[in-house]
Amino acid sequence: MPSSTAYVATDAAARYAKQLASHLGRRVEVEDLPGDGHRLTLPAGEGVLTPEADRLVMRAIAADAESLEVVKDVLGRHLERFGQRRELVVTWQDDAS
Repeated sequence: MPSSTAYVATDAAARYAKQLASHLGRRVEVEDLPGDGHRLTLPAGEGVLTPEADRLVMRAIAADAESLEVVKDVLGRHLERFGQRRELVVTWQDDAS
């Protein structure tokens, strides 16, 4: 399954992960993970949010490349909007297969 990871520099990673999970949780299934992480099950695939001390790690997973782009767009667009004041930038890196 194709996947991609984004490392977003921020000192408020847990807050952004919670905000993103809460917002998207109105429309998709959200599972809380250890360490303030969240797994989001979207129609196109899955997103995993893992806050670290100085960054938020976001992983997008899908059955095919087209669906992966949808998951990356949903997660990235929403996080950048929430973090607009802090100028958060989401840059995805495709994981090795």
